[in-house]
Amino acid sequence: MEILSVPQGQFQLSRFPRRKQEKLRAWDAADEYLLQQVADEHLLNDDCRILVLNDQFGSLAVALNQYAPTVISDSWLAHAGIQANLNDNNIPTDQINLLDSLSAPEDQFDLVLIKVPKSLAMLEDQLHRLRPHLKDSTRVIAGGMVKGIHTSTLKFFEKLIGETHTSLARKKARLIFPQVNCTITPAASPYPSSYILENSAHRIYNHAGVFSRDSLDIGTRFFLSHLPTDDRYQQIVDLGCGNGVVGLIAAERNPEAELTFVDESFMAVASAKLNFETAFSDTRTAHFSTTDCLQGVPRNSADLVLNNPPFHQQTAVGTHIANQMFREARTVLRDGGELWVIGNRHLGYHITLKKLFGNCETVASNKKFVILRTRK
Repeated sequence: MEILSVPQGQFQLSRFPRRKQEKLRAWDAADEYLLQQVADEHLLNDDCRILVLNDQFGSLAVALNQYAPTVISDSWLAHAGIQANLNDNNIPTDQINLLDSLSAPEDQFDLVLIKVPKSLAMLEDQLHRLRPHLKDSTRVIAGGMVKGIHTSTLKFFEKLIGETHTSLARKKARLIFPQVNCTITPAASPYPSSYILENSAHRIYNHAGVFSRDSLDIGTRFFLSHLPTDDRYQQIVDLGCGNGVVGLIAAERNPEAELTFVDESFMAVASAKLNFETAFSDTRTAHFSTTDCLQGVPRNSADLVLNNPPFHQQTAVGTHIANQMFREARTVLRDGGELWVIGNRHLGYHITLKKLFGNCETVASNKKFVILRTRK
């Protein structure tokens, strides 16, 4: 836990999930720049209605808590991190109006602070959703690290909000200042987008925050070609489901199975739900959960867990998420249940799985990917 010192005060902040020997801070220079800019412009008062987009762990929400901001994030982990950091600073969690990325806030705002997301599609979608909640006098300030702000980023602000300029860089961070122009009438949002899944009749819908939303990625394509079929698989979990295409095809190949789709992205789970319901209408039921890994899934309940683990959380890269997924899969699986994992060959998941389960075999591999099976 480290101390964030900004004009609004000093606050204890930690990343989430919390790990021993955490080396990364819960905020970056763009958070500090945004909070300093708000103070320099004297934008805060008791009547100011504030909206915050994409606060990763609560640096903005916690610092501005006395103004009861509305905070929107697509990440369940961000929601949990914000609530944990509010608790650590003895701030009631109901001081913040916390919404997921598909929920619309009420009314209009005086101040909007945006942490620029990694995905341009997510930014485009968010700006489309934001427009009805702006007025001519709304002050909009976006911030991000210089390496994540491009000409294409600024073009979306110009196109959807109004004339835009940027600040000088400070500690490798930059601010974006779009001037709200309520006369702009942008075209309809292109999200959710969709495509026809190759070698099938399924139309796959994808909200803006979903990985590989325009076509099937090569790793998933390889995984789909080797998904198992067996009457033993009565309870199947698609862990880190994304748009749910893996679970959908697993359901198709195992018609008696009951599916559970789990992801920490609200947009991912919404996409998976839409795709499953489109494919099966009311002929099949499934469970959908936005949570951290397998939190909330009963122990010893699954016959098969399918997993294509991510190797990044926000901007942090590593195998810690995969390792957590593997540990929780072992808890959720029944005796004899199987975990199937696809990953890049160089990540060495087989070593971790063999240590954890005592066994691991290769189902298939190519130059880039390997599919592994382990049994509890």
